[in-house]
Amino acid sequence: MALANAQIYLFLVMSSFMFVHSMANFNYGPWGRPGNWNKTNFPNGNNHPNATQTSNKFNVGGSENWRYGFDYMDWARKNGPFFVNDTLVFKYDPPNPNGGFPHSVYLLPNYWSFIKCDFRRAKRIANPNQGAGEGFEFVLKKTQPYFFACGEHGGIHCNNGTMKFVVMPLKRWPY
Repeated sequence: MALANAQIYLFLVMSSFMFVHSMANFNYGPWGRPGNWNKTNFPNGNNHPNATQTSNKFNVGGSENWRYGFDYMDWARKNGPFFVNDTLVFKYDPPNPNGGFPHSVYLLPNYWSFIKCDFRRAKRIANPNQGAGEGFEFVLKKTQPYFFACGEHGGIHCNNGTMKFVVMPLKRWPY
């Protein structure tokens, strides 16, 4: 029973964490509605919320790309909020015959798998070769948490706390 209560508590804490962090950089306009970042297309100086917003493309890790030793949770927090139909681009070096670890991108099915780096029910969405060149693109299609991690070599990059992050895309206003 104590384990079940702990799991429920952990789920509630993580849900709250994801919501708060997805809203951290959200620009609110009048009446608590999402604001318009470029402040255009509305008469009398008022800003029409969402006047020219379209989906965005984000290079995961920015100029650092998808690599070992980078804090992707911090990157996601600083670059959010993410919205439905935004695209995440994973760029990483292909396998190198001279050494180094290859990378991949897995979509983990739930928070528990994410925390434990359990890849048994995970779906590989990009293999070690797909990050080369322009990278692998993943479109956030639903309002749900997406748990990403590198799963190569038994998930070692995930297990040591790097190369994993979560995003919770929001719907654009007006719904």
